Amino acid sequence: MMQLAHAADVTVVGGGLAGVTAAVSAARNGAKVALINNRGVLGGNSSSEIRVWVVGATAHGAQKFARETGLMGELFAENQWRNPEGNPILWDHVVLDLVRAEPNITLFLNTEVREVEADGEEEGRVIRSVTGWQSGSEKLIRFESPIFLDCTGDGLVGLLAGARFATGREDRSAYGEEWAPEVADDDMLGSTILFYTKDTGRPVRFVPPGITKDIEAFDLPLRRHIDPGMNGCDYWWIEWGGELDAVADNERIRDELWGIVFGIWDHIKNSGRFEADNLTLEWVGSLPGKREYRRFLGDHVLTQQDITGQTRFPDTVGFGGWSIDLHPPGGIYADDSPSKHLFGPGLYDIPFRCLYSANVRNLLLAGRDISASHVAFGSTRVMATCAVVGEAAGAGAALAVRRGVTPREIAASHMDELQSMLLRQDASLLGVPWQDPSDLALKATVTASSTLTRLAGDGGEEPEPFPIGEADFGLLLPADPRIDVVRIGVDAARATTATVELWGTGGGLNHIPVEPFARREVLVEAGRGLLEARFDDVLSGGGEVVVVVRRNADLAVLVGPDRPPYGVLGLLSREPALDTGKPQSNAWSAFELRRRTPCFEVEPATAAYRPEQVAGGPARPYDGPNLWASEGGGEQHVELRWSEERTIGRVELIFNDDVDEDLINLHHHRTPYLVMPELVKDYRIEVERTGGWETAVSVTGNRTRRRVHVLDPATRAGALRVVVTATNGDERTMIVAVRVFEN
Repeated sequence: MMQLAHAADVTVVGGGLAGVTAAVSAARNGAKVALINNRGVLGGNSSSEIRVWVVGATAHGAQKFARETGLMGELFAENQWRNPEGNPILWDHVVLDLVRAEPNITLFLNTEVREVEADGEEEGRVIRSVTGWQSGSEKLIRFESPIFLDCTGDGLVGLLAGARFATGREDRSAYGEEWAPEVADDDMLGSTILFYTKDTGRPVRFVPPGITKDIEAFDLPLRRHIDPGMNGCDYWWIEWGGELDAVADNERIRDELWGIVFGIWDHIKNSGRFEADNLTLEWVGSLPGKREYRRFLGDHVLTQQDITGQTRFPDTVGFGGWSIDLHPPGGIYADDSPSKHLFGPGLYDIPFRCLYSANVRNLLLAGRDISASHVAFGSTRVMATCAVVGEAAGAGAALAVRRGVTPREIAASHMDELQSMLLRQDASLLGVPWQDPSDLALKATVTASSTLTRLAGDGGEEPEPFPIGEADFGLLLPADPRIDVVRIGVDAARATTATVELWGTGGGLNHIPVEPFARREVLVEAGRGLLEARFDDVLSGGGEVVVVVRRNADLAVLVGPDRPPYGVLGLLSREPALDTGKPQSNAWSAFELRRRTPCFEVEPATAAYRPEQVAGGPARPYDGPNLWASEGGGEQHVELRWSEERTIGRVELIFNDDVDEDLINLHHHRTPYLVMPELVKDYRIEVERTGGWETAVSVTGNRTRRRVHVLDPATRAGALRVVVTATNGDERTMIVAVRVFEN
């Protein structure tokens, strides 16, 4: 047996998406990182060993403009380019390639950490090392670092280090959570094993193995939907073990889940109720995909109220948006619905104080073991949100090493620096403006070749009527500087009175009607025409608003095939969402009208796409689109000019890749674009010298949102411009941010 020692600045234990993004984030911020995973593939529950699709703040499209940026955004976009069919094996390598591209990361696969050396009093413990066994190479490796990250999911490192944690369900009085049980218990969310099938083109019989359970005996088909066309995570409800210990009883849970999987397949193949003669099992998982175990206690415990009430935290480092999604502890055997969901009006903040242990001084947390109540965990547990948390924790770890401080001291004294680091790498952060004084763009005058000022959707030559007899229609608009007049193309079966309302969204975290501003009753003549509502006496005050046309059986909204200006969405309410007093984002659907243009026009002209927005401000939709958009197509540019020449060593660009488009790694749904049409494809960076404009950088075929260009160190110029010659399909050019640094 070989015994080795490995020293790093940061040691990350756990190679799920939280561990991957933590390691990459720390590495990109200058730290030497050891990434340890106990399996042979990265990705955790999303890997080909378990095959859970990666979901997050978009909530399968229920949230608007919610797709994660930063490292999770890189993974989504790269997978969409390389693996749009959602092959789990190829997804493994998308994740692996992200890690192996970082020279600061040393990767240890098939390495099981089983010992932690920690000392100190209970309130101030310190981890000195962790030791892991790498099975294939028969190496025992001791890892030493000033900072450790527990991204194991189950929280093994924190447990062995003596970090305080919670398991099970807190009672309602613990945090005042409406969805908590009245009496605390040890119940948790269960585990799941999935399966894939394939069509062989000829009849295949199925002889069930001995572990197979008779699902007819507990009447499963009456309580769960079964379809021979379903695969993988379509069967997320094959869940069990919530009333057991997910670690101590892991073997029992696996065997029970195997029995259920084969029982379901036996039912599909041999009951005679399905057309499945040519289908066979292609793959059955051998590892239970765990949902819940230990949750460590940090300086803040995220609660139900933080999520639904959208608490704004000064130490915010990321956002979530998945519903509070709780399952019955009995899983598949429960009489209850397999899940219940609670949405707030939009996205919510996750504070840095949830990402470190309250009593182990050098332990950061990322993934499903962060500091949250059981109820709040029902939202934060999904993998894209875990990846967001991982990126923030990794940056925090690198900063702690750089400054020689603890994570708690980061929260107390270095949050501006940490948030700036995250914003610079385009992480998923909302409502925190970019204001790094080293960015020369903040000192420049910004102009553009053209700017979109007409807020309208023409609908094309023959727009189609979209009936709104069963749904309130909403039109999300940027109100910059205000909305005075709105005209909406309609088709009225007969003369009718339309109820038109102006609503506020309640802040940048939301994109649905939340606050009522005004109501108008508008007479509409029979036939096609424009419904006009005036709100010039209403102080909309910028941000976003939603114009709502209440459902009307005599009325249809005219809709065309093209995309409206970015930041505009057509919404439909299938529920009486405006009358409940509890706005929930999932009550308003953008699915039916996404990438389609309701016919409309707005007065006055909009300033929502002005070029100066590329310098500073939010780098994603938040109270508006927050980008520059050109008026039309063809070659377009945005220009930064200084009062005197500057040394320009580095230019960082963020392009628009439509964070409203819901991407996914596996097979839940297909997105028709390998690259988002809005993304800039061909461009060049020019600098102005004494002799005129010179090309410093030229790029063709771009397909990434964030680009970093290092210029000749001797470059001095009085102006710089980004010239776009082609997009990946959109008519307009859109740029989110241009950042310029001396080095």
